[in-house]
Amino acid sequence: MTSTPIPAPASDTVPSRVGVLGGGRMGGGIAHAFILAGAYVVVVERDVASADAARERIEASIDASIARGFEGDAAQLKQALTVAIDVTAFGACRLVIEAVPESLDLKLDALTAIEQQLPGDGVIASNTSSIPLSQLAEALDRPERFIGLHFFNPVPASSLIEVVVCELTDPALPEVAASWVRALGKTPITVADAPGFASSRLGVAIALEAIRMVEQGVASPQDIDLAMELGYRHPTGPLKTTYIVGLDGRLGIAEQLERDLGSNFTPPQLLRDMVAEGKLGRKSGQGFYDWS
Repeated sequence: MTSTPIPAPASDTVPSRVGVLGGGRMGGGIAHAFILAGAYVVVVERDVASADAARERIEASIDASIARGFEGDAAQLKQALTVAIDVTAFGACRLVIEAVPESLDLKLDALTAIEQQLPGDGVIASNTSSIPLSQLAEALDRPERFIGLHFFNPVPASSLIEVVVCELTDPALPEVAASWVRALGKTPITVADAPGFASSRLGVAIALEAIRMVEQGVASPQDIDLAMELGYRHPTGPLKTTYIVGLDGRLGIAEQLERDLGSNFTPPQLLRDMVAEGKLGRKSGQGFYDWS
């Protein structure tokens, strides 16, 4: 399918119809953000049970936004959501964001499936936090219409989105993507296609060192977090943040960065052991804190 030129953004508005592949915590948060910004959103999940869970998750997030003071009608906002189990539902979308788990093979399959459904003016974005876009772009016939949009967890509360650009990205697309980010009420930063980009590389480096300090008995998790929260004005310490994003997620990104950047990102054995024991953070109620 022939690609069409990418026009400069006329204003900071989101596409009228946006797709999200994957309705988990991240995908659901992304869908929620675009709905509140005025888009009609199509979420595609792998089966009926997952689709039902995604709808419930996104509708609950919309209700929470209304309760916090967002000016809108909950019923109307929920009508702007479609949840499906077939990627053909993306056929009329201008933008589709891939938000499947952080696995190269999964993402390659997902991106190929998305591109087969998009019109020539469609844009594909990946929410990857560590996989180089150049590797993902190899799966696409139109890599110039591919970009990274790295959202942060939890999406409704975060104010940053990384716009990640690889060598094959159309030069006009980064500013278009940045205009979409601003329309979501968030701040874009533009980064090159380097391992871990900017945020994951820095965030994981701090988190791994914090875990090593726990492993070595330097200080308790609570005191390590307080050191960063009070000493460096971080809103949440690195171990609490690891609880939120998931210890398994931290491990996966660290392993990817270790492959790409070397031993500075070798995961501590404590992290490996905790993941093996099922101590995954918020999703299991256990981690460096027990909040079950």
